[in-house]
Amino acid sequence: MEWWWLDLIFDMLVACIIAVVAVFLAGFVKRQVRNIGRRHDRFDETLFNFLGTVANYTVLTFALIFILARFGIQTASLIAVIGAAGLAIGLALQGTLSNLASGLMLLAFRPFKIGDYVSAGGQGGTVKEIGLFTCELTTPDNVQVFVPNSDIWSGPIQNYSAHDERRVDLVFGVGYGVNLKEAEQVIRDTLAEELRIHDDKPIFVKVTALGDSSVDLTVRVWVARADYLDVKCALLQAVKEAFDAAGIDIPFPTRTIVKA
Repeated sequence: MEWWWLDLIFDMLVACIIAVVAVFLAGFVKRQVRNIGRRHDRFDETLFNFLGTVANYTVLTFALIFILARFGIQTASLIAVIGAAGLAIGLALQGTLSNLASGLMLLAFRPFKIGDYVSAGGQGGTVKEIGLFTCELTTPDNVQVFVPNSDIWSGPIQNYSAHDERRVDLVFGVGYGVNLKEAEQVIRDTLAEELRIHDDKPIFVKVTALGDSSVDLTVRVWVARADYLDVKCALLQAVKEAFDAAGIDIPFPTRTIVKA
């Protein structure tokens, strides 16, 4: 009498046990990986949610291989087929996978966070969302822009919100006949009236270039990041008005046409 069916029942029982254990183990691993991102503020939760999902499917894949091996199915050829399929899919989706890899790097190293104003991937705007494939930016004129992560990670990233202070750089040109010390003093007196300039930082006012029609004085002051644009615009207007009041000439390019 053949008892092959008993072996089959036993194998099916073992397969069910492996499947049940794998499901519980996969869920446990997934929760533990995700909890790492929730417990530590320095880690991005989106990254660990993705890693948790990857860990979940990895455990289930190994469980499936064990179950197939239990029934005598040659898993080596199956693994080869899965590998070949994975390679083909990877080649077909190499652009998408590049964005995914770049997204993981952005989430891991965090060169910027949501709410920062950045210039990256040829675009500038406020970061609204950091995804696994794209980052959503909103431009100053309120246009929504989605930038592929690979474009961001492969080029320079300028984060204008990384520091609490920013330096305002301005250049004022005066005529060659102007008293430079007087022009510098007018600028410094104007700067003294701007209360948003940080006094604990050095104020730079020096001649930095002799142009074709003007002597250029460079001004460098430090302000709070939130005040950067307002102070820059205010100083441009204030110094221009101060120069006018002091009779200091601001030259502009001229062209002389000589008739033959």
